Amino acid sequence: MAKISINLTTGSVQKEDIIVGIDLGTTNSLVAFINPEGNPQVINDTGKGVLVPSIVHFQADGNVVIGNDAKAFLISDPQNTIFSVKRLLGRSYHDIENHKDLFSYKIIDDDTESLVKIMVGDKFYTPIELSGMILKELKDRTEHALKTSVNRAVITVPAYFNDSQRQATRDAGKLAGLDVLRIVNEPTAASLAYGIGLNPEEEKTIAVYDLGGGTFDVSVLKIQNGIFEVLSTNGNTFLGGDDFDRAIVNYWIEANELDRNSISENPEFMQALRLKAEEAKIALTTQNIFNGFVDTIPCEITRIKFEELISDKIQETIKCCQNALKDASLTSEDIQEVIMVGGSTRTPLVKSTVSEFFKKPVHDKINPDEVVALGAAIQSDILAGNRKDILLLDVTPLSLGIETMGGLMDVIIPRNAKIPTKAGRQYTTSIDGQVNMKISVYQGERDLVKENRKLAEFDLKGIPSMPAGFPKVDINFLLNADGILKVHATEVRSGVKQEVEVKPTYGLTDAEVEQMLIDSIQHAKEDVSQRMLIEARTEGEQMVYTVERFLEKNKSYVSDEEIAETNIFLNELKSALSSGDKDHILKKIDEINEFTRPFAERLMDQAISTAMKGKTID
Repeated sequence: MAKISINLTTGSVQKEDIIVGIDLGTTNSLVAFINPEGNPQVINDTGKGVLVPSIVHFQADGNVVIGNDAKAFLISDPQNTIFSVKRLLGRSYHDIENHKDLFSYKIIDDDTESLVKIMVGDKFYTPIELSGMILKELKDRTEHALKTSVNRAVITVPAYFNDSQRQATRDAGKLAGLDVLRIVNEPTAASLAYGIGLNPEEEKTIAVYDLGGGTFDVSVLKIQNGIFEVLSTNGNTFLGGDDFDRAIVNYWIEANELDRNSISENPEFMQALRLKAEEAKIALTTQNIFNGFVDTIPCEITRIKFEELISDKIQETIKCCQNALKDASLTSEDIQEVIMVGGSTRTPLVKSTVSEFFKKPVHDKINPDEVVALGAAIQSDILAGNRKDILLLDVTPLSLGIETMGGLMDVIIPRNAKIPTKAGRQYTTSIDGQVNMKISVYQGERDLVKENRKLAEFDLKGIPSMPAGFPKVDINFLLNADGILKVHATEVRSGVKQEVEVKPTYGLTDAEVEQMLIDSIQHAKEDVSQRMLIEARTEGEQMVYTVERFLEKNKSYVSDEEIAETNIFLNELKSALSSGDKDHILKKIDEINEFTRPFAERLMDQAISTAMKGKTID
């Protein structure tokens, strides 16, 4: 199938287009490309630096500042300055509630498994929207530096990212106006940057140790015939250089006998301490002592003390390395190369500890901040057809997924996924007592299923009658090397199952596939905004249903005043649902959540108390 590029400004098809590699990082992001000499090179736009801080600041006048200029606002305006958004991609509030103290901005707790939202002023943003803003900034800087339009990209993600997180990354790219040709595992990109795997006759088993600002992961890869296979991955999505900074901050708080309660109520001072700690950490990679001040507070630390503070954290990463080797049924002796990735691997104690564990020197010659982006650029060069020596497996030309509430397309196998492949997700019912579930399979790149191509439809019957949200339905897609798709649906609790076989590309010419891609890019922004409105409406309708059911079941335990007030909030939410304003709907959902939470918790306490006496409340 021919590759195509769209100029989003003119809407015209371009014959040739540069493909860039993007490392969308937790702390910093950057872009690389293949220069005219055929070598990967990072982009430094007009001296702003290679690294673009993954920070978004919302100003009072409505302007949005991204990257270097946004960093200063971490101290002066932390509530409106968003950082570490990658940690939130594809996550629900329950995924991150134990780490919410790491964020100085407001993450909405709607007490559900739905994806998190961030509140800034009176507006709501999803991590996809915020990541899209960062990617748009990277795109703009790249176009300015290279003096050409950039519409196609390879974006890297951690090897452990699940399907939801990978799809969220794709959506963010789409929102930024980028056609995301491939989502590449970060360890694969790092390997390519060191030239490992470029020789098709090379066979190696390697470990990639990636310690960034906010996340740690280790991946064990087998490279054979130019194919990278992830044997195992392990890590901690809430362990990284930020923890080193926090250890220093806590040390300074204790050394200066500061009151933690008063500090926690002063986010500006806390951020200043955090940034000073980051400065100390960087300095201690090359010197033995650091001295500084935050206001009048002395901030001193030695390298020996610093290493003592972070030793436990580094040992946690080594435990992950042990687990990864165990999962791959390997020992450290089986690993032939160890690649260091992430700015935090500059810490001397990290290098020496990892080298000691794997019993060999580590690869750290390439800048650890740049190595993933450089590898992504090499991957983009492969996709452009300029490197014939590397085998690229066949890929599926269009995304495959199912219809979810509101007529949305939920992608299960993204386009350009190598085949054969399999992927799946878990779904549940939206109505009490629902015993059948209609499963409609679609192919295409648009966010609304009506814009995509329907491939098949079948009913999963015999689901046990349970309250909404209780049934667990696993839907798995298996796409074989011949392009035949098998869809399996299984209700986990009862074992009820159904399957269907589809030939996804049947009846589609290359021209039709290209047209579907063109449509998806030209309508990307309106599609994403429409998806977000539908998701907000669906969430609002579920909230109305849940609250009305709650009041009906428990009216004897709730006062007349509470019922009357709740009904006012319900009516406001119902009115908002027809407004077409996503932020207004989410605001009303948040308000009804906040109002009903106290008496919902009170009722729960009563239920527990009554149950302990041998009685029950419906």
